[in-house]
Amino acid sequence: MSKKGKGGSNLGRTLIKDRFGHTPRRKVDNDSMLHTTEVQDGYDWGRLNLSSVTEESSFQEFLRTAELAGTEFQAEKLNIQFINPKQGVGLLSRNERLNIEKKHKDNKDLLKIPRRPKWTPETSAEDLQKAERDSFLDWRRNLALLQEDEDIILTPYEKNLEFWRQLWRVVERSDVIVQIVDARNPLLFRSEDLEKYVKEVNPQKMNMILVNKSDLLTEEQRRHWAEYFDQQGIRTAFFSAALATEELKEEAKNKEEKPAKTEIKERKAQEKDNEEDREEENETTSEEENEDTAADLSLKELKKAASEINDTLDNLEAKLEKIEQILPTKEEQNSVKVFKKNSSKLLTREELIELFKNVYDGPTTYTANVTTIGLVGYPNVGKSSTINALMTEKKVSVSATPGKTKHFQTLYLDKDLLLCDCPGLVMPSFVLTKADMILNGILPIDQMRDHVPAVNLLCSRIPRHVLEDKYGIIIAKPIEGEDPNRCPHSEELLLAYGYNRGFMTSNGQPDQSRSARYVCKDYVNGKLLYCVAPPTVEQSVYHTFPERVRKEVEEKSLPHQQQRAMRVKTNTSSNELDSKFFSGQSSAAHVKGRANFPHIRLANDGSLVETDPSAKPWRSVKKERREKLRKKFGHLDQH
Repeated sequence: MSKKGKGGSNLGRTLIKDRFGHTPRRKVDNDSMLHTTEVQDGYDWGRLNLSSVTEESSFQEFLRTAELAGTEFQAEKLNIQFINPKQGVGLLSRNERLNIEKKHKDNKDLLKIPRRPKWTPETSAEDLQKAERDSFLDWRRNLALLQEDEDIILTPYEKNLEFWRQLWRVVERSDVIVQIVDARNPLLFRSEDLEKYVKEVNPQKMNMILVNKSDLLTEEQRRHWAEYFDQQGIRTAFFSAALATEELKEEAKNKEEKPAKTEIKERKAQEKDNEEDREEENETTSEEENEDTAADLSLKELKKAASEINDTLDNLEAKLEKIEQILPTKEEQNSVKVFKKNSSKLLTREELIELFKNVYDGPTTYTANVTTIGLVGYPNVGKSSTINALMTEKKVSVSATPGKTKHFQTLYLDKDLLLCDCPGLVMPSFVLTKADMILNGILPIDQMRDHVPAVNLLCSRIPRHVLEDKYGIIIAKPIEGEDPNRCPHSEELLLAYGYNRGFMTSNGQPDQSRSARYVCKDYVNGKLLYCVAPPTVEQSVYHTFPERVRKEVEEKSLPHQQQRAMRVKTNTSSNELDSKFFSGQSSAAHVKGRANFPHIRLANDGSLVETDPSAKPWRSVKKERREKLRKKFGHLDQH
């Protein structure tokens, strides 16, 4: 074997050159150097693709089914519309909403509240408690099966048996069960099964609905609900505990702040009255003589008037006898009770008390000659506030957090009227999403973990211009390619709100979770008003929003810092992308070969000037001025 570099035969090199050096490369049909076993192209070679497929995504399943069916697809590049993935978080599509509402109607009869088992005076306390626990356990098991089998979302109903025991006692003691509901969505807070349970306990008991917070509704909206409950055959009244408490406070202020000037005027008026009385006493002595002659004439006129009155009374008695013959007897009235139509009037405190006194005419069940009104309702519907407004003083503690009242209590409103307050109970009812319960005040906002679905639902209900007018903010407009009329999503609203209020995080970004709590509380308190229409009226006709008040401001006219705060990701529009791309392009021509010649430069007249390569070219160049790093990289700290 010869040494390296001195000629001679090299078998390895010869073989490589013979195989790859001179002969052209062998290729397959698809211009690839891979072998058919490596390509795994079974369709072209008439072989089976034996790759096991057990799990695949919905998109892969769709493509595989289309391939088996021989379906071809054509893509259309025009009329493209971008969909923001953050916009629909926590919201249901139209088809999903219709399917869930259909399930709610089909399983409406299965939605019940727990019943108290039957008992007698001979039943011991231990046996009764055991029976109550067993029936309560069966009730919870049936609701859990309903959720699993039908895939229905229920409200997180009360799972403590003690609260339901309080409801049972209130129903047994009361003559009239009043369900207090929120005027913005009465059907969500109404429990039809509770009305059935009241009739099961005693058919003579009466059900009633008190629509609280009715000051948020217009006269036309109250009329729609009054007509709807007329069709349902249940007595309804409209009331506002907030207005009643404000009226009581104003009356108390007027009594306490009575100015001293009015007292002085009253004293002067009394002195004048005393002087006039003295003058009248002097004049009476002269007038008594003239009165004696006029007395004889007045007696004759009185006799004529009395005879005429007797004749009219006889005629009225005859008419009343005819009317009594037409009217039904008391027995007929007790057997068939005529339903009175509901009034859309917003009742005051005195009118509501008068209604409670006259609404029930049957025998009292608990206290003789005293009508007991049981007040039942969800938490945060204003039940405790209604009682305090009726009592003209604070008798029940009020809190925005659900579940403040723990036990029922009785309060005498009058000698013949007794109020029985029940703790707030979250009864099982069908609901579309959890965000709906947060916006309706059923779930506490301070314990909210995920704020995005709730704020997205709020933005879908409240228009963009209403939010901007209410908070004095400018919400970022949809980017290019999106629907310009779409509603804003949670991030757009919360970034603008947080920057406007100064709610910033340690990273310099607007605090979205803190802003979400403020916005959701404004919705629950009625500052952002949205009222749900009854099933007989269209939503667009029932509730209309005011027109824009503030002048619309373009986003370009805002300060640069505010523009950056309104969007987490900047440079999203096509103009910004183009400007960023072309700003980094050099204006030099593309030259083949070497382009860096340090000893050659271009003169002003366009000629090339050659310099000495041994010289130091950096002596004539001005050194870069040193700049502080916090100024140099300050744009990175901007939000």
